[in-house]
Amino acid sequence: MEEKGWDAVVLTGSDPHASEYPAARWKQVEWLTGFSGECGDVAVTRDHAGLWTDTRYFIQASKVLPGTGFVLHKTRVPGAVLIPEWLSHEAFPEPSGKVVVAVDGLSESMNFVESVRKAFSIRNPDDGEVKIVNVPDLMDRLWTDRPGIPESPILTLGEDLTGESRASKLSWLRNFISGNGCGAILVTALDEIAWLLNVRGSDILYNPYVMSYLILTMDKAIWCVKKNSFRRPDEETRDSFMELKADGIEVREYDDIELVLMEIAEEAGRIYADPATLNYALHLAMDSSGAEILLGPSPVPLRKAVKNEVEIEGMKEAHLQDGAAMERFFYWLERQLDAGSAITERDAADKLGEFRSMIDGYMGDSFETISAYGQGAALPHYVTPKEDAPLLDSRGLYLCDSGGQYMYGTTDITRTVPLGRCTALEKEDYTLVLKGHIGLARVVFPYGTSGSQIDLAARAPLWEHKRDFGHGTGHGVGFFLGVHEGPQEIRHDHNSVPFEAGMITSDEPGIYREGLHGVRHENLLLCKDLGTNDFGRWLGFEPLTLCHFDTSALLPELLSSEEREWLNSYNTLVYDSLAPILPEAVKVWLKVKTKSI
Repeated sequence: MEEKGWDAVVLTGSDPHASEYPAARWKQVEWLTGFSGECGDVAVTRDHAGLWTDTRYFIQASKVLPGTGFVLHKTRVPGAVLIPEWLSHEAFPEPSGKVVVAVDGLSESMNFVESVRKAFSIRNPDDGEVKIVNVPDLMDRLWTDRPGIPESPILTLGEDLTGESRASKLSWLRNFISGNGCGAILVTALDEIAWLLNVRGSDILYNPYVMSYLILTMDKAIWCVKKNSFRRPDEETRDSFMELKADGIEVREYDDIELVLMEIAEEAGRIYADPATLNYALHLAMDSSGAEILLGPSPVPLRKAVKNEVEIEGMKEAHLQDGAAMERFFYWLERQLDAGSAITERDAADKLGEFRSMIDGYMGDSFETISAYGQGAALPHYVTPKEDAPLLDSRGLYLCDSGGQYMYGTTDITRTVPLGRCTALEKEDYTLVLKGHIGLARVVFPYGTSGSQIDLAARAPLWEHKRDFGHGTGHGVGFFLGVHEGPQEIRHDHNSVPFEAGMITSDEPGIYREGLHGVRHENLLLCKDLGTNDFGRWLGFEPLTLCHFDTSALLPELLSSEEREWLNSYNTLVYDSLAPILPEAVKVWLKVKTKSI
């Protein structure tokens, strides 16, 4: 910074595509700070180094940061000051000249850069007091063994799995382009590209994405993709390229993106792009191409969030098979503990992965399994140690949050189960969280309702006892795509996107007591149309997840008759659905576990 004349450096925990889970190459924040949470941004000035993260990671950050020189800045709490405002009002309240802020333009979105500019301009609208310096891959000089850009075989999916051809999807997107007076659109989000082209890969751990950009004009589709297989293709990738080319997709190298933008600028005239996922370096390249740029939200997230009938049937099959693996796992765990076996959190996570790997069409986990016992479960995003993991004991609560990727769907499930005797507080927390889960699962709401309007259904039972949780209540889930997707979500923050029939969303309230225990109960819910009457159109939810809720840790007196009815009905559904595909011993065990209360 001294050498370059920079007053501040900002690094966000993402990649050139604004991915939630970046590949190892872009885990710059983790390399610099040791903090491995999914949400972490860094700002460094000459006399301060700060890490900004939200409520999910406060405990983790407080344990990791001491001794690193980094200070924790909390977000999503009252009075939180985010990086743009902190730079303009606290780090440089009275600059003697322009404040020079260096960013890795490849890993900073246009939205973020503009928020920094805006924070300074609000203070001095006549003379912006900040200069943003674009330094692509600025960490290369320090991070000498930095991983390269990942590459993996490309897989194409047919209509039998996706329910819609890539030609149909691109035709829809071309209608959007023309409707907005543009000649082209640049798609930069990896999940959007995978959905549009019906392609999958494994360039990012747990996410079936391919590192790439997509440019669509009214008569061209150009896919810039990072693949050495252009020269030495594996058979699967070669076949995929041939299939894409047959559908009119021109395949170019990943690093050709700026050149392609220059090539199509004149004929396109105006190019549409989403500033939330467009990186700053690429925006500068677009600007220099001479094309007019129209910035706006991508239409793809909403379109892909509403699953078609083929996708819904695939997701149901994925949850059926996944549920059988979960029940086999919990049966195994209970038998091991009854026999006095020494089982660690890591042993349990690995065994669950083994059961999932036996399923036909399994493509890997959808995220790193959270296998947490006791106080580890008090961390909402606990990382299970690979070595010297805590032992499970025949008492208290064990939390397992996991999911699978299948050729025909994606799963995400959390179960908290008693391993033996539980304290009165553990039972009370367990029951209240289940009440919240049931409340959201049972909710009926008018068409046009957004997630923030139904969040209370899950939190009310907890609030009544003056308890709460800091993370969101529900997130969208993709079809053999990201385990987290939008645009719908269920949380405190206002999100005006209304629910639509066909959306799949998680239901996962929780309670976390630092140093003691954590409870979370999670199912995936399918939004269903419940019909129309004189008062309008109505929507509700149907559970997709199939795995019993253990009733032995419940305080039944805290449940209403309607809640008991829902729980008994759900557990019966689990047994009836899974029994035909379970081993006999597991089936007998599950019959007891799902007995009505």
